[in-house]
Amino acid sequence: MTLTGQDMGPEVAAPRIVELRNLIAYHNRRYYQLDDPEISDAAYDLLFRELRQWEGSYPELVTPDSPTQRVGAPPLEKFQPFPHPSPMLSLANAFTEDDIRNFDDRIRRFLGRSETIAYVIEPKLDGVAVNLLYKHGALITGATRGDGTTGEDVTLNIRTVSPIPLSLRTNGSLPIPEQLEIRGEIVIATAAFRALNKRRLEEGEQVFANPRNAAAGSLRQLDSRITARRPLDFFAYAICLLEGTAMKSHWEVLAALKAWGFKIHPFAGMAANIEDCIKGYRELYAAREELAHEIDGMVIKVNDLALQDELGAVSRSPRWALACKFPAYQETTVVEGIEVQVGRTGALTPVAIMTPVQIGGVTVSRASLHNQDEIDRKDIRIGDTVIVQRAGDVIPEVVKVVTSLRKGTEAPFAIPATCPVCGSAVVRLAGEAAHRCIGIACPAQIKENIVHFASRGGMDIEGLGDKMVYQLVDAGLIKDQADLYFLTPEQLLALERTGEKSAGNLLRAIDGAKHPPLEKLIFALGIRHVGESMAKLLARKYAVLEDIMAATVDELTTIRDVGPEAAKSIIRFFQEPSNLRVLAKLHNAGVAPVNRQFSADPSSGALRGKTFVITGTLESMTRQEAKGRIESLGGKTTESVTKKTDYLVAGTSPGSKLDKANTLGISILDEEAFFRLMESP
Repeated sequence: MTLTGQDMGPEVAAPRIVELRNLIAYHNRRYYQLDDPEISDAAYDLLFRELRQWEGSYPELVTPDSPTQRVGAPPLEKFQPFPHPSPMLSLANAFTEDDIRNFDDRIRRFLGRSETIAYVIEPKLDGVAVNLLYKHGALITGATRGDGTTGEDVTLNIRTVSPIPLSLRTNGSLPIPEQLEIRGEIVIATAAFRALNKRRLEEGEQVFANPRNAAAGSLRQLDSRITARRPLDFFAYAICLLEGTAMKSHWEVLAALKAWGFKIHPFAGMAANIEDCIKGYRELYAAREELAHEIDGMVIKVNDLALQDELGAVSRSPRWALACKFPAYQETTVVEGIEVQVGRTGALTPVAIMTPVQIGGVTVSRASLHNQDEIDRKDIRIGDTVIVQRAGDVIPEVVKVVTSLRKGTEAPFAIPATCPVCGSAVVRLAGEAAHRCIGIACPAQIKENIVHFASRGGMDIEGLGDKMVYQLVDAGLIKDQADLYFLTPEQLLALERTGEKSAGNLLRAIDGAKHPPLEKLIFALGIRHVGESMAKLLARKYAVLEDIMAATVDELTTIRDVGPEAAKSIIRFFQEPSNLRVLAKLHNAGVAPVNRQFSADPSSGALRGKTFVITGTLESMTRQEAKGRIESLGGKTTESVTKKTDYLVAGTSPGSKLDKANTLGISILDEEAFFRLMESP
């Protein structure tokens, strides 16, 4: 951003400075606290540079709380604050080779010397800066940057990051310092990041936007076991507090860190002068794509520690170091169209189809627009000229629309009212960003819907796991849930690794699931907002499925725990023609749910207040059915035998739960005694 200078006057500068400060504070919070930035690093840098220019022209408008005087954002309240023994400053940025040469000129002018200065160059890793404190060689504390003065104490999580030594290593030539404060970057390798996102997609979880966000989100978990499962890596790059050992150069610091057991980035190196730094910058930029970890630039540091002390710091940055940013991976292109993809959970995702453009050596022609809110927020229209970047050097992202290039022919876009795959209704539920297809037989989500249908909480079809469901769908043998009941032995035997015995067992299991308890069929249908508990409430209220299908929103909301959104979701489900076709097909296949005789009020049932554990195999009903009977009569079931257990219902082959019940003196019921208890007044 180039300003026209002081000619604009403070009456123009003051409101713009306030606006920029508020914008930067907001984006600092998104980046540092929420690990969920809304703008690219390049866009943030533009805002920050503009604020610096305004404040440079009007120094009387600079305030102590300006982002130019601070680092990051305050620590989150969910973590204990940790005051850093020495401030964690940010680095001044350079964006051109001339900026790098100017940095060297400023240093030599400040020091009053004409001779060349030696530097150390290191990759600028795109991760999370942390501060580590060691005493007598043992890791005491690990903390995030926070606002540079106070960070978040994440010691428990830091201890799970395997590349961080819990105790300093010694080889005898380098003593262990009494106290040591280490700075470094927690990162995730690009390959590990892609594997992590692939796994999250398979598990139906939201993917991370880039490795930096993944690293930050992993480090700031309240449950350190989650952090331990993430592929976090660590590189040390500085010592800020050192007691018991003296060093003269930053290169000596890096060697000491390596000797104590820390990883140092292999691209770190010495530079005899500023031109060597520029040469290293070019080489690192050329090798950027080949590095194991994402980087967004190179850091230059004065090698002589005595000179570093003499140079000191200004506001939020040391004078002796510089972050040399790489050009952002951004290009301008045109949105030629927007198509909608339907995910396995029924969520509709709009995707921009763009004029192909080269970004960072990769041809980009598609970019996810995430949801309608994102399209509306950025005001993206078909025909728009847009700035696109490969966010995190991996995922294409539409950053913004170049509105000044609009011709008036651009067309707004809205998510369709019907599914582009199956034609079923599309709804957007309150509190959700995504629009969803509600068709249970939608080809885009049929695999997951059938897996849910056959699950233990649903129709409980033994042997019909996700692998078998995928095989059946991929082979074209089933297109909806009802098709399961029309499978033949010949069809199953044609599948890979399916023999006569397994085929027979599966068909018997499917046939045995034709008369499930009503609440299990309700749950199996996968109606949004209807879990197992709500399915039981519906089955308790209505005798047959047809009564639920005919219910109104007002009737449904009279049921405990059924709110307006759940009621609307139920109504929508049973009004969708494609869902009604599947239900009719299930009926024709002989699927007829039975409604157990629930007590009108479980709180007055014969088993009210009693806790049961069921073990072994029951002859007259499944364990799920037994649990349902207990709950319908006011009782409660748990999986573990404890002192609070009132009865153990023991079928054949009861296992260790029977031994524990005997040890605790808990009443043990065989199947006949269990029935007598249920029938007692």
